[in-house]
Amino acid sequence: MTAVTFTENTRISPDGQITIPKNIREVLGVSNGDRITFVVDGNNVIIANSFAYALRKFQKEMEGEAERVGIKSDDDVVKLIMEMRHNENEDIY
Repeated sequence: MTAVTFTENTRISPDGQITIPKNIREVLGVSNGDRITFVVDGNNVIIANSFAYALRKFQKEMEGEAERVGIKSDDDVVKLIMEMRHNENEDIY
């Protein structure tokens, strides 16, 4: 993904609400009803698409877990799935 750099300004309403400018919504990939996340780092605030932010955070937390449990190839993944399905079928009977 190409980095996008620009500046947008908006006003805070008396209730503390803001309108996220269209250009920002497009970059975030959000629209009406979607959720956003505010990440506060000191005096800086990052606004992120909540789904994308949660997915990146989960991926980072899971980094290296496959190798830790011995999954090193697509064949290992298929083998694990087959074993899990087999175990589920045994639990039914």
